[in-house]
Amino acid sequence: MLKSIKWLIVLLAVGIFSQESILFAKGDVVRLTYWPSSNPQEIELAKVIVDEWNHKHPGIQVDMQPLPASQSSEEVLLAAVAAKTTPDICSNIWPGIVAGFTEANALVSLDNFKDFWDVALSRAPEDILETFRSKDGHIYQMPWKGNPIMMEYNVKLFSDAGISKPPRTYSEFMVAAQKLTRDTDRDGIIDQWMGIINVSPVWWHRFFDFYSLYIAASGGRTLFEDDKVNFDNEYAIQVFRFLQEGFKKGYFPKGTLQGNQFLMENVAVQFVGPWDIGYLEKYKTEDFEYDFAPLPIPDNTPEPILTYSDPKNIVIFSTTKHPEEAWEFVKFLISKESDLQLLKICYQIPFRKDLDIDSTFKEYFDENPKTMKFAKQISYTRGVDNVSQLKEIFDVIAQAFEYCCVYGKETPEKAVKNAAERCQRIIGR
Repeated sequence: MLKSIKWLIVLLAVGIFSQESILFAKGDVVRLTYWPSSNPQEIELAKVIVDEWNHKHPGIQVDMQPLPASQSSEEVLLAAVAAKTTPDICSNIWPGIVAGFTEANALVSLDNFKDFWDVALSRAPEDILETFRSKDGHIYQMPWKGNPIMMEYNVKLFSDAGISKPPRTYSEFMVAAQKLTRDTDRDGIIDQWMGIINVSPVWWHRFFDFYSLYIAASGGRTLFEDDKVNFDNEYAIQVFRFLQEGFKKGYFPKGTLQGNQFLMENVAVQFVGPWDIGYLEKYKTEDFEYDFAPLPIPDNTPEPILTYSDPKNIVIFSTTKHPEEAWEFVKFLISKESDLQLLKICYQIPFRKDLDIDSTFKEYFDENPKTMKFAKQISYTRGVDNVSQLKEIFDVIAQAFEYCCVYGKETPEKAVKNAAERCQRIIGR
């Protein structure tokens, strides 16, 4: 006890008297639980950041536990909210699930922290922050990273087919597809395709084809306007028609193929985010050449071309016993130094204004020009609507996609109309 008092006196004398110092002097170490994503790169990132934090903050220690494995992290988090077993902090939050969390009073309102706006506005533009404001007026999620979906293409396959640049429009895409979809060994079976689209009817797969293409085709629209379904329009129809034609003509395989078909050079194009760079750089052969371009769009669509941002944000759950300390760790997670680690380890793009011109990241982008394309694209992205039934909405879209686009059982016009009507019934019930 006497030693603790002496320690406090020393802290006062040197002017570093703080809540953390008091806790540590008393021997009461605050422990926080942090859940990152369960993929290997983000686990590695979390270990680096948590180790550095714990070294610098002996009075506030963070225990890192990757999200438990499941079909989707959203299912795990929903179950944890229901059981009140949520961590203090999680950095794998899809914004589409936040509305449900706020309705369950499961999150801490971040804008109640006195320095929230100074911190948030130093990182993200106000218009980005506003997209994450909940219906009650508060902000419960800190924008962390976005992974713009772009078109990845095999440079050599394009060159060998006499195509000098990646297609910009749907019509250019189909012309290229006719040249690139082939039976290379002449056994009567197509074994090289223009592209690959995941045919599984699982709801979240549609973010990376239909939804990304819809944002691009529509100049940045999302699915709702004033809490009403707003995708029964020409843009959704054009996307469904584009996908349907690709499957009908065999430019996209209808089956599930084993292995990475892009890396095996069996497909010329796929729609992915920047995370694929790390994978390709690790496993590609020396002569494998690839690059990125914006998503294809309907003819006569003006630029700039937008896309889905695939955002993941950070929240503090209301089960925490230490919200102030959790907030301090959140700020550490979104520091410039941590953002640089995010780029280096995960090839993922932090939501940070002026990212492409900030001197902190210059050396990294000079050495990684492909990642810079995503850093420039991040300003031209959209997220998801603040609708609590969003998973059900995308379940409907996934079913319509499978029925119309993959199997051609319905016209794009009818498929879009029926899906929009079903979605309106879901949010109106």
